[in-house]
Amino acid sequence: MELLEILKSLELGKISAAKAKKMLSLYSVEKIEDFAKFDVGRRIRRGVPEVVFAQNKHLGDLKKIITGALARSDCVLVSRINDGHYDKLVSFSKKNRIKTQVGRNTTSILFYRKLSRTGGKVGVITAGTSDIGVAEEARLTCEAMGVSCITSYDVGIAGLHRIFPIIKKMIQEDVDVLVVVAGMEGALASVVSALVDIPVVGVPSSVGYGYGAKGVAALASMLQSCTLGLSVVNIDNGIGAGAFAANIANRIALKRSIP
Repeated sequence: MELLEILKSLELGKISAAKAKKMLSLYSVEKIEDFAKFDVGRRIRRGVPEVVFAQNKHLGDLKKIITGALARSDCVLVSRINDGHYDKLVSFSKKNRIKTQVGRNTTSILFYRKLSRTGGKVGVITAGTSDIGVAEEARLTCEAMGVSCITSYDVGIAGLHRIFPIIKKMIQEDVDVLVVVAGMEGALASVVSALVDIPVVGVPSSVGYGYGAKGVAALASMLQSCTLGLSVVNIDNGIGAGAFAANIANRIALKRSIP
């Protein structure tokens, strides 16, 4: 049960004060047998849901983690799932009537009971189609945090004219933050940051070759951008970018809702 649900149940008289105290005392860390510990208060404390890095984890353990997480919260994002486990986890979710959202070109899955909407909006842009997987991780993270996403992919500076209609669209949609994923020299993040008056999160992707390969050139370029208002996360860190952008969007949405 989510923390807010516990408090509402107490307010409505559905549970006693003693029961609420017991439940709240457990609302910090929950063990899944002897191999995993949930920070179940993270969403209330940080606004970020449980995220599980699935690489190198056993399939059986992942199933237990997903089940345990959804027993205490509305959603859990599982990232970087091994190829052999992906389809099996999709089948597992269908068998157990767990709702899912999947992304293009990514092995991350959002498992959920329900998703709320906060009113926050994030725009997600990529330089090329090779960057879509990282961008989709950012989108799924935003979705898990209640934020609506508007996406536009393959608008890099090799055809700079492509970006202007997209920037116009993002402004018209009144997005609160932009996430820009780019590999190679990573210049798109700087270009976008120079054209808008909202925060921009740059994500260097590991697309590229030769000198500065594996995202190193894109990371260096974004870190020393001469445009202001650009924040940069680590190479391929779509989840970190999504969490940062969604936190900003949710704060803005909260202020909009206050008369």
